[in-house]
Amino acid sequence: MDFNFKEEQLQFADALRRWIDKDYTFDARKRIIGSEAGVSDEAWRTLVELGMTALPVPEAQGGFSGSAIDLYVVMKELGRGLVVEPYFATVLGAQFLKLGGAHPALLEQVAAGELKLACALHERQSRHALADIAVTARADAAGFIIDGRKSVVVHGAEADSVIVSARSSGGQREQAGISLFVVPVDAAGVSVTGYRSLDGQRAADIVFDHVSVPASALIGPAGAGWDILDACADYGAALLCAEALGAMEALFDATLDYLKTRTQFGAPIGKFQALQHRMADMFIHLEQARSMALLAAVKADAADPDERRGAVSAAKYRIGQAARFIGQQAVQLHGGMGVTNELPAAHHFKRLCTIELSFGDSDHHLRRFMAQPGFAGAETPA
Repeated sequence: MDFNFKEEQLQFADALRRWIDKDYTFDARKRIIGSEAGVSDEAWRTLVELGMTALPVPEAQGGFSGSAIDLYVVMKELGRGLVVEPYFATVLGAQFLKLGGAHPALLEQVAAGELKLACALHERQSRHALADIAVTARADAAGFIIDGRKSVVVHGAEADSVIVSARSSGGQREQAGISLFVVPVDAAGVSVTGYRSLDGQRAADIVFDHVSVPASALIGPAGAGWDILDACADYGAALLCAEALGAMEALFDATLDYLKTRTQFGAPIGKFQALQHRMADMFIHLEQARSMALLAAVKADAADPDERRGAVSAAKYRIGQAARFIGQQAVQLHGGMGVTNELPAAHHFKRLCTIELSFGDSDHHLRRFMAQPGFAGAETPA
């Protein structure tokens, strides 16, 4: 297998990095997250102009048919730059539309940057179990009536439409009976409460009060949306692994620079052997995380769901462990300044902590990996 990136992928990454270094600096980011909106329309327009919104969209809908590997290089740069714009939420929403195969007009709007999406998948009681759905979708003559509440919808208040998982039949925790819908946020009965999360991103709680949607709002077959939901959750987790890698790279580089410039007893503290050993341990964790993030991106589009689940869960677990170690070491090696908002290190660590909890934490993915067919001790189908 060729592990070298294509020239086009490197060009995307280079264009993003140059824009972030020039216009989306740490100070600019602080102004954005401190604003009332919490995001920047100007930054979004730049992402559109750079072709980032068109990247994951099929060519038939005006995009570049980008794979998860293409998104890997983009998400890594966004993680390095701590970008808070609703790109990940929109890309993940576009993946639902792609797998559903029935909303080409919406995908065209995504490619053009005219439609921002969010994914309303989590509920208060569900934790990491995406099949634990209390929101209901009742069929009627006009289509469906959606009722219920979704929590911590990333960029839910910034979206034009949201992808909603709802239960149209079956028990609350069953995989069968799940339906997926695309719902405009300005639809009657939709109430959105936005807020800023710990890592500077925006999130929202969304209430659906007798929201009427047509049958055309369905993504995939009614009652059979679990396979799409499961595949998209793995896709999102793989992209978050790439973002985490970018954040860890930035933390490692910042810590190394600090050890070279901070002096004690007349010498840079980076000359102390004990600190060199800690940096070596950070480097090992970083390189292992890099390999696993790449594996997750390669397997995110795998046709075999067991192969996809195993690779993504292994990556999410390993990267969660690496993020915790690198983040904690970076904070300690920076001293008391490592936890202040004046340094990017604290913001990178907050973002890494949030990513570790998103789409399943390390413990969840360790259990999921161990439950896959072929793992020692797991039940193997006859």
